[in-house]
Amino acid sequence: MIYNPEYECMDIETRKRLQLARLKNLVEKLYASVSFYHTKMDELGIKPQDIHSLQDIGNLPFTTKDDLRETFPYGLLACPKSFIEEIHMSSGTTGIPVVDAYTKKDIEIWCESMARTLAGGGCTREDTVQNCYGYGLFTGGPGAHYGARTLGANVLPMSSGNTARQLMVLQNFGSTMLTCTPSYALYMAEEAAEAGIDLKKLPINKGCFGAEPWSENMRKEIEARYGMKAYDIYGLTEIIGPGVSFECEAQDGLHINEDLFYPEIIDPVSGKQLPDGEKGELVFTTLTKEGTPLIRYRTRDITYFIREPCSCGRTTVRMHRLFGRTDDMLIIRGVNVFPSQIEQALIEIEGTEPQYLIVLNRGESHLDEVELQVEVKKNFFSDETKDLEGLRSKIENVMKSKLQIGIKVKLVEPRTIERSIGKAKRVIDNRKI
Repeated sequence: MIYNPEYECMDIETRKRLQLARLKNLVEKLYASVSFYHTKMDELGIKPQDIHSLQDIGNLPFTTKDDLRETFPYGLLACPKSFIEEIHMSSGTTGIPVVDAYTKKDIEIWCESMARTLAGGGCTREDTVQNCYGYGLFTGGPGAHYGARTLGANVLPMSSGNTARQLMVLQNFGSTMLTCTPSYALYMAEEAAEAGIDLKKLPINKGCFGAEPWSENMRKEIEARYGMKAYDIYGLTEIIGPGVSFECEAQDGLHINEDLFYPEIIDPVSGKQLPDGEKGELVFTTLTKEGTPLIRYRTRDITYFIREPCSCGRTTVRMHRLFGRTDDMLIIRGVNVFPSQIEQALIEIEGTEPQYLIVLNRGESHLDEVELQVEVKKNFFSDETKDLEGLRSKIENVMKSKLQIGIKVKLVEPRTIERSIGKAKRVIDNRKI
């Protein structure tokens, strides 16, 4: 289902004219009302009248998470504080959080972008959405809630956690769509199996999952356990929350709501724009935000753009599902490794659960030492020791082949790696201690 064909299927040249008009208006507004951007542009010798085409966006300054923290909480506010109707903050547990302030229009835009997102996953007013993203200052719960209500769907505002109650509601309230992190969806599936609940016999048939990188193989695992279609969605607090991009029924890249958020891919080192199809860091400019609009915000997420037409009929550019983040990338003995690469390889190996933990240490010789803790399926753990040793050796060989580095594998019993009701913690890096 396409929620807003006028914008989602807009002629590409018409959309470019719209983007340029909105970009010019944004730059003029920020130069006049936000001292941070006024100073940044003056340092680069740029004035609002210098923006003549979309290509000129490359001359504008970047904005980083550090900038948001240094201006905490209201330094990037672009309107009177009395215009702000809602405030959200990042879910990070370290450092100063980043703040996003919303005017009435910003909330309306969020409702629109999330309605498009859930509709991309097949949601209609006939659905009952069990929303297991966290509510409160975190944007996940409210964003999915706004989108479902805008579509006219029935919303169950569960928030995260209390998994026994989640399963009770799944069984009794006719939930047809699930929204949460992919790792929590898997955890719920584990708890359902433990309780003897066959999820495939329930009405639940689709889900929109995001807030953390996840692999294609993890998608297949979720779809198999629930008997559903699992869709990837993307967003971040700094831009608006969830609703920046989403998968359609084709599941071939995430459509960016680019009439609202102008996207770029840059080289994370040089900052130069990269051509379509080349992997790099994702950057967004909020074209319509009023409260805390941002110019060229560096997300740190790694992906690339897909311009080929999509079978769904939308004309918006698509981003490949995330490969990871520049700040999550592990450099192990000179090799760049993303946790999602390990996950992708691991789920293909029979006998393992999709639960793992990467532990990094600095050895006596000052070289990096990596231990990959992997949960093994119950029937494998009851087998002979030689079978476990064979599985451990197989995992080590696969990782060596995929990652080009040696990793020590430790097999652990089922359900021993700590679960999370939000974003999964996959890495413990003791090298920094």
